[in-house]
Amino acid sequence: MKFTAVSAAFLALTASVQAAPARLTVRDTTYSDTDILQYALTLEHLENAFYSGALAKYNEAAFTKAGLPSWARGRFAQVGEHEKQHVTLLSGALGSSATAACNYSFPYTDPASFAALSSILEGVGVSAYLGAAGYITDKSYLEVAATILTTEARHQAWVTSAALHEQPWSGPEDTPLSLNAIYTLAAGFITSCPSTNPTLPLTPFPTLTGSPSNAKPGTTVSYSWKGSSNSSATYYAIYYSGLTSQAVQLSGGKAKVPAGLMGTYYTVISTASSNVTDSNTVAGPLISVVNFGSSVTN
Repeated sequence: MKFTAVSAAFLALTASVQAAPARLTVRDTTYSDTDILQYALTLEHLENAFYSGALAKYNEAAFTKAGLPSWARGRFAQVGEHEKQHVTLLSGALGSSATAACNYSFPYTDPASFAALSSILEGVGVSAYLGAAGYITDKSYLEVAATILTTEARHQAWVTSAALHEQPWSGPEDTPLSLNAIYTLAAGFITSCPSTNPTLPLTPFPTLTGSPSNAKPGTTVSYSWKGSSNSSATYYAIYYSGLTSQAVQLSGGKAKVPAGLMGTYYTVISTASSNVTDSNTVAGPLISVVNFGSSVTN
């Protein structure tokens, strides 16, 4: 069953672990509607390039050779067309000031790894729109963002369940991520951008790595980020899934993944155990996926 709360008895016994319904960050920054649209377009350009590049490289035979269903490439092509339309829609709203596509590098090596990365990117897209929605003041823009959000969620569910035969969701709620958190993930795929692009009011956090990756609950993970080996500060691994957060104090750079996490969960490192904001976030997010199969319930 998906983790939603920690009992009072468990809290009393485990003071280093705290759980509460929470967003990834408390809102300590404001953004204009234009900022949000440029941010969304930045992400849609990335997804558009991701699909167009892979589909130009791999034909249907390559998809079936990689173990994917014979119809998978055609459906991925439809997803790619959706992302292209999202670019057109947002670019039209922004007009001449619309940010242009950047240059990207994606770490897939075959159709199977492309499909796995597609699931991750679509999930990040869902979290991006969820995290940005609260900043949008123009209701017509909010409506447009909502129509894209629901489509991204359908993409993610289809890729993970129908194409990859894994879970179509992680639980009853998706996970909202802050703009800086999402930008941190996107920046890992961006190699360069046109100098004429407008500057986004965003700053990526240092990259967070964990060993082992995709750790299941109960696994002790060693976390590292730039500067982590030179600091004696107290840090917390903050685990996010849906609207629930759990904080585990790091000991020697390590923390045990809390119980109940399934599907996709996100980890950031913070100097705070609650009320996590961009200002007290040190690194991350790190994406982890604990698959449980499309025919299994959680």
